[in-house]
Amino acid sequence: MPILNKDMALCISLSGRPSNLGTRFHNFLYDELGLNFAYKAFRTDDIEGAIRGVRALGIRGCSVSMPFKEAVIPLIDELEESAAAIESVNTIVNDDGRLIASNTDYEAVASLIGSHGLDPAVPVVVRGSGGMAKAVVAAFRAAGFAELTVLARNRETGTALARKYGYRWTAQEPAPAPAVLVNVTPIGMAGPDADALSFSEQQLSAALTVFDVVAFPAETPLVRAARAAGVPVISGSEVVALQAARQFERYTGVRLSAEQIERASVFSRQE
Repeated sequence: MPILNKDMALCISLSGRPSNLGTRFHNFLYDELGLNFAYKAFRTDDIEGAIRGVRALGIRGCSVSMPFKEAVIPLIDELEESAAAIESVNTIVNDDGRLIASNTDYEAVASLIGSHGLDPAVPVVVRGSGGMAKAVVAAFRAAGFAELTVLARNRETGTALARKYGYRWTAQEPAPAPAVLVNVTPIGMAGPDADALSFSEQQLSAALTVFDVVAFPAETPLVRAARAAGVPVISGSEVVALQAARQFERYTGVRLSAEQIERASVFSRQE
């Protein structure tokens, strides 16, 4: 990377639980492309103060993670369609003091639905009703999927999400059937549910596609089980790499190739 200098553009992330994924992804590409940029992750419990700092200090770009994706909306100047569609922000660009917000999670999911050739006539089951679930469900709605079930233990958030996009909610495990199965819960991440499956083996064997948004580890138990059953997979590592690439392009104006995205994604996962 270039030596720190007064003209260097700074991009940051704001999160309750920051990780190194975005930091490594962006800085790897700044270095590879010789860009005079630096990226740093921050933990904060003062989102209003942090956003004032983004504006006041001329910070070029800001990634926003949970629990701030909705809280930042009153603090910015313009919502792009991707953020307005789901009332959630994960990316802010500072354009000479004007803060413009988008949601590259939504864009990434929508892009992957298309690039993997998912059929809108096929039913979808989305497990989870949190913030990322909103991006997923909205992307399937925008892609023309008529039949989708939100599977969530939380009746309040599950029904609200389903109703918002004209779908149905259930707390009951669905019977195995040809469908797209989407996990938008922490099941499969490091922790108490690290070895658990978000869908049964019977459901997996009947599935047409399995989509796990868990980004780390890249090979979750669900992804491994789906591959073993011969079911096509969309992984969370694809989502996180593509959404980071969309952020990178907004911050720098540089459009990345698939090979550059893959190299940065691999590097970001190294210990």
